Amino acid sequence: MNNLRCIFSIATMVLVPVILIAGETPRPPAAKTYRAYVGSYTSKTDSKGIYQFTFDPATGKMSAYELAGQTQDPSWVIVHPDGKFLYAANEMDKGSTISAFSIEPKSGKLTLLNQQSAQGEGPCHLAFDRTGKFLLTANYSTGNAVVYPILADGKLGERTASVTEQGATGPHKKRQDGPHAHWIGASENNRFVYVADLGLDKIFVYKFDAAKGDLTPDDPIFAKPGTGPRHIAFSADGKFMYLLGELDSAVSVFANEKGTFRSIQNIPMLPAGFSGRNDAAEIEIHPSGKFLYASNRGHDSFAVYAIDQKKGTLTQVEIVPTGGKEPRHFAIDPTGHFLLAENQNTNQIVEFRIDQSEGKLTPTGETLLTPSPICISFFPLD
Repeated sequence: MNNLRCIFSIATMVLVPVILIAGETPRPPAAKTYRAYVGSYTSKTDSKGIYQFTFDPATGKMSAYELAGQTQDPSWVIVHPDGKFLYAANEMDKGSTISAFSIEPKSGKLTLLNQQSAQGEGPCHLAFDRTGKFLLTANYSTGNAVVYPILADGKLGERTASVTEQGATGPHKKRQDGPHAHWIGASENNRFVYVADLGLDKIFVYKFDAAKGDLTPDDPIFAKPGTGPRHIAFSADGKFMYLLGELDSAVSVFANEKGTFRSIQNIPMLPAGFSGRNDAAEIEIHPSGKFLYASNRGHDSFAVYAIDQKKGTLTQVEIVPTGGKEPRHFAIDPTGHFLLAENQNTNQIVEFRIDQSEGKLTPTGETLLTPSPICISFFPLD
């Protein structure tokens, strides 16, 4: 596909050619038991770093948490596909780092292998390239994306690429004062990397050299002004992209039509009439592909949507309280039966059962108290 890219709008419709679909790290395979690692903020809480618990997908039972590894402000944690290593973004105001850990198979304890400079500040999202040979990072405060090679022993090598996003800022002067990279992911063929930028209302596209780990800027995808792109979810077949807007508290739906992403819907995450403070946080598609979930901080709720399997559009099913304050992140367990809400400010993980026919959420009564939970990464134990 050529790299020519035309962007135009008709009313609220935006057409943007796309190269290939990006996605999150693949879900772990089905297992009887999972280990879950929990990232946290340590600076303003009594958290010590990365915690762990075991999860039984048959019953939803969460074990008591325990400290897996001590490290500063591990705001995003991600387990390597081979299960031997874990990587964490140490999101500090100054001196931010990316940490590599080895995982002790039986206990799950983490041993620090090495740290690399984040090459910027406020690293808030990590992803692997499709080969698992490179770690991709998004630095919020400095608005740049960085690539590190993963060495044979699990350590991070010196960065192979660092690109800073540029362009006009969005209309929210306080939040959109410059580039703010918030999500990063590799395309299915590993030829491109996508970065959602909250400050510039764009999804940046970079050509990815999978041999060298290098990034070369390509034409960006434009979001509606004031969206504040935070996180992205893609349908399994690559036909639809779902963009979470932190600032407009809405989900923007794009359809991939003959190599072009066309904006087809913008649907609110909040009930009509709500006028309080809100920052949308996380978005995830159910493993069945039938439902989409998104979290609100401020309103402290989940917006639940049914996905039209042919059109890709969303229909709101319900809005459900998260049972706590500031659900910065949530995780759907690999079997798709439970959703774990990480309520950062109330230091709790609240469990919901997912109705498999309608997608509705029902609290199970299972709650795990853990300091400042803000990210969960599952890994199968058996």
